[in-house]
Amino acid sequence: MDGKIFNSRGVRVAEVIGPAIFDCKGQKLYDLRGVNIYKLNGDLVGHLSGMSGTEKYLDKATDRLFPAS
Repeated sequence: MDGKIFNSRGVRVAEVIGPAIFDCKGQKLYDLRGVNIYKLNGDLVGHLSGMSGTEKYLDKATDRLFPAS
């Protein structure tokens, strides 16, 4: 399930490597279980939609999890 995550404007904001989501600088941000996104403390915070392929796009509601620099 490795791949890149893009916000709703098409800007790359994160990368999925195995069961984890990292920011563009390589810092682990979230755990990924299936399509569900969890904080590192285990709290569910959102989900990824459109999981086919290596490019994942966020809807506007999930953009807040990945502030674009």
